[in-house]
Amino acid sequence: MDEAKIYNICLQRVKFQITKARQRLNGSVPEDGRLILESYNTGDIADIIDILELYDLEANTQEGLSEKLDDLACTVSVLVKDKIFFDYDEKGDLGLFLALTPRVEENIGIPEAAFAAIG
Repeated sequence: MDEAKIYNICLQRVKFQITKARQRLNGSVPEDGRLILESYNTGDIADIIDILELYDLEANTQEGLSEKLDDLACTVSVLVKDKIFFDYDEKGDLGLFLALTPRVEENIGIPEAAFAAIG
């Protein structure tokens, strides 16, 4: 299953990118809670269809593409066991992002040792 491709998304590559991203972050989380794993360097629908091999797209519209990308991200998220999603960066290029959330104790200010004492 690690060698499977979902359209033109290689699961092994995405898992590798997630692992490396987490290592680089070293437990920190970007302010917006997301980290780009790869960019497709285009916002053009036809280019995106070709790059990701989305040839069964029902409607070559932004809405049709968004629906397909949401479905694809959901499937890949389940398979890699991390939340990933497609979005556009500040330049308007499509990218594959990893959704990150702060650890629970960072959110509420409780040290990790307190959780250990509870459980």
